[in-house]
Amino acid sequence: MEFSYAAAPESRSIVDIASSYKHFINGDWVAGKGGTFPTINPATEEVLSKITQGSATDIDRAVKAARSAYTKIWSKLLPKERGKYLFRIARIMQERAREFAVLETLNNGKPIRESRDVDIPLAAAHFFYHAGWADKLDYAGVGKSPKPYGVVGQIIPWNFPLLMLAWKVAPALAAGNTVVLKPAESTPLTALLFAQVCQQAELPAGVVNIVTGAGETGAALVNHPGVSKIAFTGSTEVGKSIARAIADTKKVATLELGGKGANIVFEDAAIDQAVEGIVNGIFFNQGHVCCAGSRLFVQESVAGNVMRKLRDRMSTLRVGDPLDKNTDIGAINSKEQLQKIQGLVKKGIAEGGELYQANCTLPKKGFWFKPSLFTGVSSSSTVVKEEIFGPVLSVVRAGSYEEALDLVNRHEYGNGAAIFTRDGHSARDFCARVKIGMVGVNVPVPVPVAYFSFGGWKASLFGDLHAYGPESVNFYTRGKVVTSRWLDPSHGGLNLGFPTHG
Repeated sequence: MEFSYAAAPESRSIVDIASSYKHFINGDWVAGKGGTFPTINPATEEVLSKITQGSATDIDRAVKAARSAYTKIWSKLLPKERGKYLFRIARIMQERAREFAVLETLNNGKPIRESRDVDIPLAAAHFFYHAGWADKLDYAGVGKSPKPYGVVGQIIPWNFPLLMLAWKVAPALAAGNTVVLKPAESTPLTALLFAQVCQQAELPAGVVNIVTGAGETGAALVNHPGVSKIAFTGSTEVGKSIARAIADTKKVATLELGGKGANIVFEDAAIDQAVEGIVNGIFFNQGHVCCAGSRLFVQESVAGNVMRKLRDRMSTLRVGDPLDKNTDIGAINSKEQLQKIQGLVKKGIAEGGELYQANCTLPKKGFWFKPSLFTGVSSSSTVVKEEIFGPVLSVVRAGSYEEALDLVNRHEYGNGAAIFTRDGHSARDFCARVKIGMVGVNVPVPVPVAYFSFGGWKASLFGDLHAYGPESVNFYTRGKVVTSRWLDPSHGGLNLGFPTHG
């Protein structure tokens, strides 16, 4: 029996998109010195608004505003007062959750049920969580009275626009820093709506500043001498360029880079459970996830059964209007990303890979790619080695657990991996020996909630600390050791702290 579903589109009337947007600097909307560029709906190619291209002058103005707010206001507030602002922001985000969800889907292309049920609730949760940290920094593990850095520069990607903003802004503010944020060029709208939330929460002017633009805007932020710390999430190529740019400076950075997540399916695994985890791990958010499980190493003895069940499950995925609550796979975020995916898939076919794609009809306009599965590939195949960042899963048959583990560990990225097995010993061994920052056992690597310490190893992370969860407070603060001696009036001499006997 086949089931058909009536369309269930979310109304876009809940959002009021301006025809153009300025920068948000020092609590106000400020015209930029550069030109403008369009931001579009990737599902329809409709121009949603015109966005201001940030210049070095705009960045300088934002950094000065952030520095002034830090020096005069934010650093002088009692920690519990900073926490109150974060609580207020979180509550407003919850109140405007539907507005945020629709706008995120329009600008990003992800299904509304993901924006509504995952991204927006988790974004608000991060502000609630870090509001609680604001007056507890002494317990963060940095040392007594940890101190903020001052002005933090933050550059976020397009795959989780609002959630990534929350991951970065919330802990930075809780720790006492002020922020200059540059959202991704293609997905600035929810960041600009967040600026409205900051105004609504009456956050002191200059504590959060948002400058929109492309790569040159981000470079100006990285290179500005008034920025003390950089938090970046994005491509490995750009991350390495940032590392080079700050190498001879006193800036501290964490650079969250690419990934090539892996799954191992043991012959004793609950296959149906494993297949569901694999599908969720690679096709969630169209595969636009740094820890997406885009590689599958399956034990030879069960490979045929796993492949059959994977194809069956993929055939049920609904591709289409991201605003439709029945949609599983939305639009690819940009034409450029779609072309990258198409190019890598062509390479996979040219190298002898066998491509299976879900049988679905794609919309005529917009940027779309069918859920895809590669078989007949090896660990040296391009589609297995390179990050595709799209809805493409590559399957490699492994003769043994040791072979699969070795293949996972040999890869340059070390972001996420999962094992599906009923054998506790194998699961524990995998967790101990896999060279990966995030590990799942019978679950795909999950989207991080507020209390996760999220981050990879090897080429997936450059920096001193993971910048999420409890460790985020460490990342945005620095310890200070104070040694003091005081005159002891009782004997008129210098108290050296030596023990005395009465």
